Amino acid sequence: MIAKGHTLAHTAARLCIEVERLVDGAICSVLTVDQAGILHPLAGPSLPDSYSAALDGLPIGPHTGSCGAAAYLRTDVAAHDIETDVRWEKYKHLALPIGLRACWSSPILDAQNAPIGTFAFYYREHRGPTALEQEIVQHCVYLLIIAIDRHQRVAEHERRAFTDALTGLPNRAAFNIALASLDCEVPGSWALFVVDLDNLKVTNDTFGHYAGDGLLKVAGERILAAASPERMFRVGGDEFAIIIQSPEALHDLEGMADRILTAMLTPADCGGHVIVPRATIGGAVLGAGERVPERVRQNADFALYHAKETGRGGFVRYWPGLGTRITQRLTAIRDVDAALREDRIDGYYQPIVRLDTREIVGLEALCRMRIGREIISASSFHEATTDVHVAAALTERMVELVAADVRAWLDMGIPFQHVGINVSSADMHSCTFHDVLVGAFERQNVPLKHVILEVTESVYMGDGNRAVQKSIEALRTKGLRVALDDFGTGYASLTHLRTVPVDIIKIDKSFVDGLGPNEADRAIVEGLIGIAGKLDIRVVAEGIETEEQARHLQDFGCQLGQGYLFSRAVDRHATTALLMGRAQPLEMCLPKG
Repeated sequence: MIAKGHTLAHTAARLCIEVERLVDGAICSVLTVDQAGILHPLAGPSLPDSYSAALDGLPIGPHTGSCGAAAYLRTDVAAHDIETDVRWEKYKHLALPIGLRACWSSPILDAQNAPIGTFAFYYREHRGPTALEQEIVQHCVYLLIIAIDRHQRVAEHERRAFTDALTGLPNRAAFNIALASLDCEVPGSWALFVVDLDNLKVTNDTFGHYAGDGLLKVAGERILAAASPERMFRVGGDEFAIIIQSPEALHDLEGMADRILTAMLTPADCGGHVIVPRATIGGAVLGAGERVPERVRQNADFALYHAKETGRGGFVRYWPGLGTRITQRLTAIRDVDAALREDRIDGYYQPIVRLDTREIVGLEALCRMRIGREIISASSFHEATTDVHVAAALTERMVELVAADVRAWLDMGIPFQHVGINVSSADMHSCTFHDVLVGAFERQNVPLKHVILEVTESVYMGDGNRAVQKSIEALRTKGLRVALDDFGTGYASLTHLRTVPVDIIKIDKSFVDGLGPNEADRAIVEGLIGIAGKLDIRVVAEGIETEEQARHLQDFGCQLGQGYLFSRAVDRHATTALLMGRAQPLEMCLPKG
């Protein structure tokens, strides 16, 4: 049985049965001893289950019956009378009621002479072992040493195969087995958290992999403690998974996620460097109709992906439709990436005009994607720009295109004034954006005085360290100007007029739409134009579609606007024609209203 790989328990039970056939009146028992010196029943086919269970967890010692004493003393111990033997004082109440009167136990020792088990004979009369029994036990102990050693080697191999060496947690293989064994019959009976460390890469890059390993260990310990008693696994380089089954945790998943995230916030010593572990969590609960655990796993991954994109350091719970939304986003990223590689990204331009003369004083550059003969507006693939790499590539392409177009218009002798380029928060926080922008226009020999950065208010809201303001201030020293786009729809517009470097504000289309019937919109627009004038800030009204709107704006003192009333966004060739016919002469001053 040992050679064929039978389990240790089955092998030991079979050994007991065979020995009991040879020795009349003997009852065999095999116990194991763990590294902490604790006894555990392994085989005792002729003993009541309740008796064997009562021995489980007893510490070895000189007064722990015959077996505990044999293991402790590393020598045979024979109790000829259990009722009077001092070693059985605390345990005779277990043996005597089932007719056990004597016990002889032999220790099973490993190569280092450490106890790993015991082999015992129980008798129903007061006696000790015979010479034959001693010879039999000698062979049995030898066989058990081999069997236990093989079992330990197999167990260690399995432990290594299913344990992460760094953190000591169950690994991906163990997770896959555990996940596959979950029951999917009862919706809500279990949930899954996927926890991703946000700062492992930067830790590795900054302090080295030794510090990164320390971060993983600390994070694993803290997550395990906060998630206990749920099962936890390390399933990837910086990713952990938690299978949640307790009713308390299932009832309050948000609370459990908060405990995990809070536990991470304490600074830790990671390889000699003080680091604050940071994590993001995605979670999903087994839902109705989800017949395979893998679907819940996929949903948790979707939730994690969304959490990392919308706000690292938080928790997102999967909801129906999230997977579709993320799939659409990934599709958009793929499409835009392909368009960049195939040179199908182009710049279109919408004129900014004087409301009184309808002369063109500037342009706004807008990104377009060609699919066959169809031209796709940026709003249709906006989801793709939430990917930092795609957003950076799009911005770089647009800056290059715009710089080349402006150079061409200047070479034609067109009295060109300025072009607005939309930039995102990711652009402004990028360490390469300044060089990309300045480099593109320098290569075309176009002064930055022709460039206006159009930045939304939301870019400033997340700028706790003033990185955006500093970047813009550096560019403004080169002649570039800044427009605050979609003005009035953000968070604290008037505050921004006082605290951030702004040359132009663009009143959002939603206010222009309400100029006719809405007294409040008229009052707001008129007030903003007045305030901007006193602050020496130019105003552009966006989304003008009717002559009535244009007239109202002029009455309020606004002199610049853009919208379908004047022109939609058009390609560079149509833009050239518009500029040739309607560009404002440079000798005329750009009005400030």
